[in-house]
Amino acid sequence: MSSPPNGRRSNEGSTNISDCDSEDEPKLPLNQFYPYIRCALCCGFLIDATTITECLHTFCKSCIVKHFFYSNRCPTCSIVVHQTQPLYNIRPDRQLQDIVYKMVPFLEELEREQMCKFYKDRGLEVPKPVVVSSPSPVVVRRQKKDNIPQSVFTIPPELDVSLLLEFVGAEEGISNYKPLERRYIRVSGEATVRHVELFIRRKMELSPTCQVDVVCGDHLLDHYQSLKDIQKSVGEEALQDGLLVLHFGLVLPSQS
Repeated sequence: MSSPPNGRRSNEGSTNISDCDSEDEPKLPLNQFYPYIRCALCCGFLIDATTITECLHTFCKSCIVKHFFYSNRCPTCSIVVHQTQPLYNIRPDRQLQDIVYKMVPFLEELEREQMCKFYKDRGLEVPKPVVVSSPSPVVVRRQKKDNIPQSVFTIPPELDVSLLLEFVGAEEGISNYKPLERRYIRVSGEATVRHVELFIRRKMELSPTCQVDVVCGDHLLDHYQSLKDIQKSVGEEALQDGLLVLHFGLVLPSQS
């Protein structure tokens, strides 16, 4: 007896096998995967999935960038991502983003429509999708040592003090100022309290009549004191995760 063409079995046998496979295949609800495909900051599905390299927790890119304006710690595990520049230690997670788009129907199309609407409402050109082309042969040329570009993440050695500026409040009668968005800065140890005050004044757009008092621990600092001397004199009490913590407040000038 000849076998069916192309090595196929009888229809009855193939039907039974396929039915068994479909019945045995487990089906899980989407909400069981929420801990892996949703952002812990906005509680929505991941968009532009971005992972912290220090702990491998993933968030939406816009969410984690906004979070790092006010903190240098991971929102999930509270690990210090970077003392002064946490954005250095995040990377796009394209594989996870592809998984999210495949698991959530129409999410990619909806996000694309919202992005186009955002640009059109503001009269801006809609960015074109990135087209991955085949790699062309690379021609390696020798360069002089002096022409090799330095990494953008290299921190100059003279910036040897990391600061955390904590705002403690303003005296009654002072209200016209902006919040200090950049709390983490890296500066030279030769910088003085006066330099820190000028930085605060510029970022918060303070009035010249407003006085800035800077405190480290229990010590009210003088303008001439350098950050290196303050760090040595106060010691470990002034440090938090390797950062020199300075508290500052806004007061009205004393009237003699």
